[in-house]
Amino acid sequence: MKRKPRAFSLGLDFGTNSVRALIVDTENGKEISTAVVNYPSGKAGILLDPKDPNLARQNPADYVESMVKVVRQALQKAKKVRKNFSPEQIIGLGVDTTGSTPMPVDKNGLPLAFHDEFKNNLNAQAWLWKDHTSFAEAQEITELAAREHPEYLAKCGGVYSSEWFFSKILHCLRVAPKVFEAAYSWVEAADFIPALITGTLAPAKIKRSRCAAGHKAMFNEAWGGLPAKEFLAKLDPRLGELRDRLYDKTYTSDQPAGYLTNSWAKVLRLKPGIPVAVGAFDAHLGAVGAGVAPGKFVKIIGTSTCDICVWPNDRPLADIPGLCGIVDGSVLPGYFGLEAGQSAVGDIFNWFVNYLQPGGPRKGSHEELTRKAASLLPGESGLLALDWNNGNRTILVDQRLTGLLLGQTLHTRPEEIYLALIEATAFGALTIIKRFQEYGVEINEVINCGGIAEKNPLVMQVYADVLGLEMKIARSSQTCALGSAMAGAVVAGKAAGGHETFEKAQAAMCGVKPKTFKPRPEYHQVYQELYRLYRELHDAFGTRNWQGNLYHVMKDLLQIRDRQLEKARHLTLKKKKTKK
Repeated sequence: MKRKPRAFSLGLDFGTNSVRALIVDTENGKEISTAVVNYPSGKAGILLDPKDPNLARQNPADYVESMVKVVRQALQKAKKVRKNFSPEQIIGLGVDTTGSTPMPVDKNGLPLAFHDEFKNNLNAQAWLWKDHTSFAEAQEITELAAREHPEYLAKCGGVYSSEWFFSKILHCLRVAPKVFEAAYSWVEAADFIPALITGTLAPAKIKRSRCAAGHKAMFNEAWGGLPAKEFLAKLDPRLGELRDRLYDKTYTSDQPAGYLTNSWAKVLRLKPGIPVAVGAFDAHLGAVGAGVAPGKFVKIIGTSTCDICVWPNDRPLADIPGLCGIVDGSVLPGYFGLEAGQSAVGDIFNWFVNYLQPGGPRKGSHEELTRKAASLLPGESGLLALDWNNGNRTILVDQRLTGLLLGQTLHTRPEEIYLALIEATAFGALTIIKRFQEYGVEINEVINCGGIAEKNPLVMQVYADVLGLEMKIARSSQTCALGSAMAGAVVAGKAAGGHETFEKAQAAMCGVKPKTFKPRPEYHQVYQELYRLYRELHDAFGTRNWQGNLYHVMKDLLQIRDRQLEKARHLTLKKKKTKK
């Protein structure tokens, strides 16, 4: 009996600086081809304003142009890897993007940035997730919801963020009324791409992502979908009117957004009519690609981090303050998706290396600083940092917080600062995990993914030592694209060579690497001391109600430093004696 041809799925991952395509064998998760294309506009794909450090936009045309290039490149590579490969074997396609990254569109669903009148207008572009220009509007939304609809805030951590959908639209309304008036509706990037290639761009036809709507636009079926028109109108009557041109229904990513049109199939060189999954955010599908499940906590570590876990939707779950949302079906159907994260991690390390350039290009490289920092004991430097260089996403949800480095002396070395910055991001991660556990969410396993998790063992070891948990690393180096490919396999279905559910797709297509990082008890003990001091700084600078005295913090850091320096001397002498 002749064996059926292999089935493959295609995942598209639209990141902050580039788009990635991944072609995956649906039977075993083997990744046969991948390609990456950088966005051509702005600085590393980001449109900036030197007068406003909070502004970060993207050109929607970059998404389209780069998508065509990256899919064609991935197909060419696949043919080289497997001589019998054919694009006809691709049975489904999934899409993830950054978020919240909304864009103003016309009646046909085309971005205003495609029109000559608006192509050079920053406010008519896609408002990238890391755009924080709407911090005042976010506070205004939070205050109104707290007074009139506290249930809106309860499902998104108690505070509405400047990174999210409505705060960005409200800010546009105020600073660029011509753009707002010209926009028929607003569409997330995660919804735009699937709609574009399935011919469903008209705003009323787009199948909106449950993930995007629930986590960033306060959508919840418990109160009829999006926030009430009357609520939005109190922020501005025009915002209330816009609600009628948005949406009332959302979909999970195991549902098709539509089917690849003949014209787009020709452009992308794929088979027409294949199902395209409803889009989702990169971190959420990245968690799927990493193997998220109850008790499995996924950390996607990059320029920032996004932390994802799931909870069965038939089990009680408290509203957890400080989260970026509790949304039914946003990650896996049948489960609440819980999102948290840190606004900067890799960006903090890059800031230190690229902006301050300690020791020059060679001595101040990531590799050299990592090598030197790895020889330090925890607390040996006497330093302690706060990881808020780009604000705090969780648990404080405050983009108006800034970084801090405490304990510097005239002897402080660059590698000591580098380690303190790594430790600060680990302390921030621990704060998030403790918040989940505080509200009864079980976390038995941590799976990490992203470039930093794969390339920097020091970061993973510090995280293990600080969290007191074993750090595992996802088998795939591109879990977001893999999760998107899984969505493509699920919407294609078992009959086509895909899978019936995400759980079955995960069992077949993902796993973890054999090497893990286990906590070292003696390091963990010291980090527990340092974390107590970190938490004091965290609460003192990050909360309104903190009452205390920080007089002891520097003294305690010095005491820990002196003790650890003495230990380091003993270890050095012991090594010398062993060599003799």
